[in-house]
Amino acid sequence: MWKRIDHQPKIKAGDGTQPGQFKELGSAREPAMPHPLELSEFQSFPVFEDISHHIKEVGAQLVKKVNAIFQLDITKNGKTILQWTIDLKNGSGDMYPGSARLPADTVFTIPEPVFMELVLGKMNPQKAFLAGKFKVSGKVLLGQKLERVFKDWAKF
Repeated sequence: MWKRIDHQPKIKAGDGTQPGQFKELGSAREPAMPHPLELSEFQSFPVFEDISHHIKEVGAQLVKKVNAIFQLDITKNGKTILQWTIDLKNGSGDMYPGSARLPADTVFTIPEPVFMELVLGKMNPQKAFLAGKFKVSGKVLLGQKLERVFKDWAKF
């Protein structure tokens, strides 16, 4: 026969939580991102790092031209494996791993091989989008501004 043993202390009326009693948990909606040591396994990671350095150098100029926040969800086998945000709307611009801290104007969901071909100029973004090779939500036409950012980066 099973017997339930309850080890919970009894709570009295007026008892409140004590400072430090509970730990705040992160949002359950955030997808699990790989450990930083694993990021080097993705062929797109060095590209993102390089674009990030470029944005740090010329971000203020890009903010004036672009005025948008982009979130890039890089996928493999239909699952998000990397997320990067390119903020060219605030301050002198920023690019960071993870989902957008402020609402993104445009979110791209792109398989990693397609992203690599797009960013390296081997594939036309409009034709790839129309062929269904990647998805865009939000302000689709802002994708043209992001394409120019990638082209400027490729020149360096």
